[in-house]
Amino acid sequence: MRVRGNDYRVLEPPARWEPSLKVSVIVPAYGGQHELDLVLQALARQTYPARLTEVIVVDNGSDPPLRLPAERPENTTLAPCPRPGRAAARNTGLALATGDVVHWLDSDVLLTPGAIEAHMRWHHRAPYLAVTGYIRFTEAQVPAELPDDLEKAFEPARPHAWIVDLVERTRGLTDNPQRPFSLHVGGATSVNARLIAAAGPMDEDLVLGQDTEMGYRLAQAGAVFVPEPLARAYHLGLTMRMRDKAPIDRVSHAFVADRIPAYRWLRAHPGRAWKVPFVAVVVDGTAGYETVRTTVDAILAGTVPDVQVLLTGPWDTLGRDRRAPLRDPALDLVLVHGHYQHEPRVRLAVTDAVDPAVPWILRLPAGWAPAEDGLSRMLDLAAGEGLGLVNVLLSESPAGLVGARLERSAAFARAAIVAEPGEDLDDAVDDVSGVTWVEGESYGFTQTPAAPLGRRGALRARVEAQAEAARLAKETERLRAQAAKWREEAGKWRDEAGKWRKSAVDLRREVGTLRRQLMAANRSQRSLRALLAAALKRAWTRKPGNPHP
Repeated sequence: MRVRGNDYRVLEPPARWEPSLKVSVIVPAYGGQHELDLVLQALARQTYPARLTEVIVVDNGSDPPLRLPAERPENTTLAPCPRPGRAAARNTGLALATGDVVHWLDSDVLLTPGAIEAHMRWHHRAPYLAVTGYIRFTEAQVPAELPDDLEKAFEPARPHAWIVDLVERTRGLTDNPQRPFSLHVGGATSVNARLIAAAGPMDEDLVLGQDTEMGYRLAQAGAVFVPEPLARAYHLGLTMRMRDKAPIDRVSHAFVADRIPAYRWLRAHPGRAWKVPFVAVVVDGTAGYETVRTTVDAILAGTVPDVQVLLTGPWDTLGRDRRAPLRDPALDLVLVHGHYQHEPRVRLAVTDAVDPAVPWILRLPAGWAPAEDGLSRMLDLAAGEGLGLVNVLLSESPAGLVGARLERSAAFARAAIVAEPGEDLDDAVDDVSGVTWVEGESYGFTQTPAAPLGRRGALRARVEAQAEAARLAKETERLRAQAAKWREEAGKWRDEAGKWRKSAVDLRREVGTLRRQLMAANRSQRSLRALLAAALKRAWTRKPGNPHP
């Protein structure tokens, strides 16, 4: 079964299943003997088979040393780790673990009886999962003995609010969130052991943020992250982050910014390099000095500053003929090497192997270069549509196709896990993430790129753009003021028009009245004329000498 993105719902475990995988529970501890006793008691009451469970307690330099209580799982060992730090302690336990699944557990987290079983039912469905339980943080008094009913003893308690928010707004992380690896918290998280082997152990150089940083590397190794509400646990007390979020973030961000490219907001500086770049661009360094420069210089001048160019070539074979350098058969290779060996964003490598922590890889033929914002727009396309591969058609001729490839490292790592023998890896990437083709011309790819704007030119363009924006903003305010004035005048005219309409109505009414009066007067006048005519006629006929009618 292949999971697309992080939509693990296709793996929904059956109601009935037969446990067969072994789980190694690693518990780093520093002091806190009584809390550790309770943690081991809770582990001894798990419903997952004891024969498939091993517990490794790592004493991280406690004074006095920790001991194992009488009530504990059958297969429990205690290992010392004098190196301080939870990461070092976890790595000590990891080196001793023999399970198919590794379950991280803090020494102050009490698992409910079915928690490990809830984790393991997922791991039996796929070998690339990281499952996180739901921890609630209680401020109740620590009991002398482990209660039979943890919920009754420790509620009310607080959840990981940010985890609850992340899960709810992404439909349980199935809606392809950008950073599902944030769910990897060490208090109660289980991970397939092969994933950890691919990602590597905890980073002991980190002061804080080791869980998140390892979660990022697990994602790069192909992990799918599953929140499991049935895997419940109680943390005895609040975490440091709950008590002091701002100072914790300050310390954590200072270190993880260098290691987690997905935290873009921590990498706002436009000119510095980072331990793990956001994009690695692989270019053949043997294609000729001018040809290589066309590509490398365009990439370095683009709008994606968080980039590293990997120039491949036999750099370890270079010598230097100081007597006749112009006749050196490897002169172009010498020039490329000399031109870029001190550029911090260019790495001269013998192979095209890229650090698996780098999230994006652009494989680009030498001599081709995208527009300044071409790479940025391709990244937006791939990230916006959740694609694992963007194929770029650069040219087509009878000799064949010339193309570039933008690869999402995590998608290729997942595809490598699920691919059948002999299956084309790109087909598996299409299943787990998606593949598309684009025309290179759409992203400004050319073999004759325009000269880069340069920092001074970019600064000048930015200043001019800011000045133009200020001018347009001022003009906009002027037009708004003018429009407001016109609206005010229009209001006045509307009032006047209303008055005129009322006057017109009154006038029409008066005209109607006068018209009726005039009509009545006309009728009266016609009547008087008729009466007068009749009277005159009578008078005429009565006058002596006039004949009678």
